[in-house]
Amino acid sequence: MFGIGVPELILILIIGLVVFGPGKLPEVGRAVGKSIREFKKATTAVTEELDAASEKPRREAKAETKSESQAEAEAK
Repeated sequence: MFGIGVPELILILIIGLVVFGPGKLPEVGRAVGKSIREFKKATTAVTEELDAASEKPRREAKAETKSESQAEAEAK
């Protein structure tokens, strides 16, 4: 995804260990994981909402076209 390989990941973990220490590192990892999860949920919710909003005009247009077709068929 970001082009991070094993050596880069190990370097990041070592830097994290030095900066935060072995006691705080699990807490930091949990907080980052929780933040990413919440961000994904929010992104999914916004995407679903946008899809639903764009679907509504389509349904209305289909219903309008269908009623026009029925009106034309009845007129004949």
